[in-house]
Amino acid sequence: MARPFAPRFAVYVAVVFLVLGVMELAASLLFYQAIDRQTLDEDHARRIAELLVVSDRIHAADPELTAPTMTTGHLAAAVARVPAVTSPTSGQSLTHIEQRIVEWEPTLAGRSLRLAMDDVGNGSRDLVGSIRLTHGDWLNFRSRDINAMWPVALRASVLTLATTLGFLALGLAVLHVLTRPLRRMSDAADAIGRGRHVTIRETGPPDLRKLAHSMNIMQERIARLLQDQARSFEAISHDLRTPLSRQKVAGELLEDRELGDVIVASAEEMEALLASLQRFLRAQHLTAEPEMLDLRELTEQVVHPFNQNAKVLGPASAMANTFREPLVLALQALVENAVQFGGEARVTIRRHDGKWRIEIADPGPGIPSAYFDAVLDPFFRLDEARARDTKGFGLGIPTAHRLMARFDGQLSFGTSPEGGLIACLDVPEPVTA
Repeated sequence: MARPFAPRFAVYVAVVFLVLGVMELAASLLFYQAIDRQTLDEDHARRIAELLVVSDRIHAADPELTAPTMTTGHLAAAVARVPAVTSPTSGQSLTHIEQRIVEWEPTLAGRSLRLAMDDVGNGSRDLVGSIRLTHGDWLNFRSRDINAMWPVALRASVLTLATTLGFLALGLAVLHVLTRPLRRMSDAADAIGRGRHVTIRETGPPDLRKLAHSMNIMQERIARLLQDQARSFEAISHDLRTPLSRQKVAGELLEDRELGDVIVASAEEMEALLASLQRFLRAQHLTAEPEMLDLRELTEQVVHPFNQNAKVLGPASAMANTFREPLVLALQALVENAVQFGGEARVTIRRHDGKWRIEIADPGPGIPSAYFDAVLDPFFRLDEARARDTKGFGLGIPTAHRLMARFDGQLSFGTSPEGGLIACLDVPEPVTA
């Protein structure tokens, strides 16, 4: 069964990385936008300075070639008798560009240079200007879309974004590798909580290796404790069966049949209690391998000893890759519980959320929904639903629950329309990566 998705530590760290990357990108864009105006002003000043110097030389050689030679995709030039800009340069931005032109080409100092801005619509403005050539003519020029602030910023932004995404991907890959031992231990802790034994690889940073080693030692201690518990009980159970057998024989030999029947019934009840407790303890350390099983055939084998008190409903064949012994023990416990407290068990096999589910219903007194969690605890007895004089330790449902938890199945409850209890057993399946 695939593990349900849950946010992991790496996800939270990835979110932090992403937020930091977005903040860095936003700051970079603001920075580039701030410097782009100065960069563009420098670019316009340099191009105009080069234009004026080269235009002077071409005009001196061949005036007819000046305009077509100097016109480019960014600059339009024309030679005329009168200037296109009639007033001197004004405004802080234009004055700054004029100063930068002179700085780029000091030979232009003292020349009559006039600059102005021309709105061309759509929020765009052209830089227009006029400068007197050496022979008295005027060179009129136009630098298009001077307020387009993003050519440099766009390139820088794309580079910054690509770099940020690259480092983010690299950081997440490194984080994935570094946190792999932590994820393994998280999965192992979940499996240990379900009663399984998992060998954790002691790899990774020193702290994680130490933690993995401690968890392995802890599992060994728990396993030894359960084994000692099981062996102790088996020894006690074996020793108790002998006096119980003698008690049954003695009860059968008594002349007072009423007293003899009480003694025999008490001995049989004690044997049933021991068997119930033994099954519960066995569920703590049972191991099994998955195999393909016909759930209909297996369920009919389980209910067969109950004769007419249990019947199976559902498809004629229901194949599933599951664990035979844990499923048999859980079904036996639930069917026995239904027959004991309801008189009969109706076992239904059906599909639920893409998986096989086995429902065991009885017409008994049922259990209030408020106690559905409590009945999973060992030795819990519900006075209102289960009379105190009923047989057993109350270990049938807890045994089935422990088995399902250990093998990734699930046990849940509901109430039938008749008021009885419905135990829903989701058939366990092998864990897939």
